[in-house]
Amino acid sequence: MNLADMLTYADIGQLTTIAEHYECECKRNSKHELIQSILVMLNRREFIEQQVSRSSANDLRFLNILLFDGRSSYSLEELKALIGQTAFDGKLEDKQKTESPREAISRYKRSGWLFNGMTNSTKYLFQMPNDLKDRFRHEFGIMLRKQVCRTSEPSMYREEQNLCADDLALFLRYVRDQHIDLNQEYIMYRRNQQQVMESLHVSEPLVTKGGWRFGYGRTFSSYPNRFALLYDFAYYHEYIAEDGMKLSLTPKGTAVLDGGMKESMVQIFRFWLRLYKQAIPNLVSLVYWTSECAKEWITVSSLHQAIGWLIKPYYYDTAESILNERILKMMLHLGLLRIGENEEGGAMVQMTAWGLKLAGKSPVLGGGKLQTAIDKSW
Repeated sequence: MNLADMLTYADIGQLTTIAEHYECECKRNSKHELIQSILVMLNRREFIEQQVSRSSANDLRFLNILLFDGRSSYSLEELKALIGQTAFDGKLEDKQKTESPREAISRYKRSGWLFNGMTNSTKYLFQMPNDLKDRFRHEFGIMLRKQVCRTSEPSMYREEQNLCADDLALFLRYVRDQHIDLNQEYIMYRRNQQQVMESLHVSEPLVTKGGWRFGYGRTFSSYPNRFALLYDFAYYHEYIAEDGMKLSLTPKGTAVLDGGMKESMVQIFRFWLRLYKQAIPNLVSLVYWTSECAKEWITVSSLHQAIGWLIKPYYYDTAESILNERILKMMLHLGLLRIGENEEGGAMVQMTAWGLKLAGKSPVLGGGKLQTAIDKSW
């Protein structure tokens, strides 16, 4: 529902609270006047710009979650959990250190960001007006795009297009044609891993012992980043089986190969979104904002400045390493992004035409292609 509809169903108590919050001049005992004055105030062109520019980083992180979450309503406990995700160091910012999640929700209601449901079954749930989401997303994008540094096209750059899908087929053929033993952890021995790497279009160094690797998939701890994604994709789609300490191609995998490998980059992309969301809960929004900021060649350092504050560190993975290694490099592998360097050695990125088409066409990403990708990927 849109703002006007939610104001119509709101009780006079919340309307009065919103009107007082924005110092609207109207009769407080007239619901009609309250609604009209609030609509005039919140529909002003500069209203959303002021809301975004004056909000704290925690408030904007919370807003970013709402803009890209597929749910249309939230319980009190769900909202409290989302608010808890916005304080990356475990603390709220200075002016909000003493504010509890419940108090923050009350403040968002006073601001007109949240409304209670309209029926008996939803009156204890919270919703955000759809038209406010659209306007906030638009203004959010303007704010972020202002922070990136555009640059000229590099003399050389890397782009992988459909290579993930091609390499998935090559991996399945290797499993079909080779006798592959697994160790006690159900991992291929390094000799087989190296042979697989030599057969793929994109080779990666094998994982060495030591250091931490977890959170980005079932086999991420043992295989290189890109190959771990392809292996997990094949395993969860039951194209391969780890049976009796051996890796083998399943009848389903054989049928896929015999059918000419109809797996597309879109399907692998869907799977990546779902696989990485435990470590990067707002990955959908980060892909979207990258697409909005990198329609032209931009520097990675400025992209980090623009959206790095939206990335919550994950154990030993910093916001910078998550952006560089888990998001941008994987977007390169998935064909969404091209990466180059300028003369000073600084990294640069630009979305591919296919990446822009996938990530940016829906006016509401929460109901568009990226959210559909999440829903269908498991």
